[in-house]
Amino acid sequence: MFENLSAFVEFGFRHIIPDGPDHMLFVVALFLNARGWASLLIQVTTFTVAHTITLGLAATGLVEAPSNLVEPMIALSIAVLAVEAIFFKKANVWRLPVIFAFGLFHGLGFGSLMKAYLESADLWVGLAGITIGVEAGHLSVLAVAAAAAFAVQATLKSIGQGEIYRRAFLVPVAIIIALVGAYWTVQRIGLLPA
Repeated sequence: MFENLSAFVEFGFRHIIPDGPDHMLFVVALFLNARGWASLLIQVTTFTVAHTITLGLAATGLVEAPSNLVEPMIALSIAVLAVEAIFFKKANVWRLPVIFAFGLFHGLGFGSLMKAYLESADLWVGLAGITIGVEAGHLSVLAVAAAAAFAVQATLKSIGQGEIYRRAFLVPVAIIIALVGAYWTVQRIGLLPA
């Protein structure tokens, strides 16, 4: 199945779209916190680099983390970024280190799944392909989020209400994402049925 780079790229992309609702919500939360395209791409790339590091370490068996710790942290990361979008209008100095740390947890979660696939393939080809696919998935999610935000902004401006974009769109979307992330966190801790 995983004999070449393109197979790993496809697998990495599918890890985001359609198989990764937690990844998709995390990236949308990053988008809601964006203060420009350059900073957004830096944040997404920071996340992907961290994800790749722990993916490689977990897939080779050098690092193992229990899923009952990793999975709630992944869900919590979504809620934290969404809450940040609700309460902070400016970028915080802690954003990149926090995104990097959350990326480490996301990579650990995926690494245990990838271990079996990477054992029978060239590790570097596999990691490169998965990383390319994951980043392409992230960029696809960002494109959809940007298109939706642009459409809402254009509509609000056309009716003379451009100044309400944050409270009419950004904050409600962030609240929904925060609630989903919080629900998943509680569910993954085991306090709610799966």
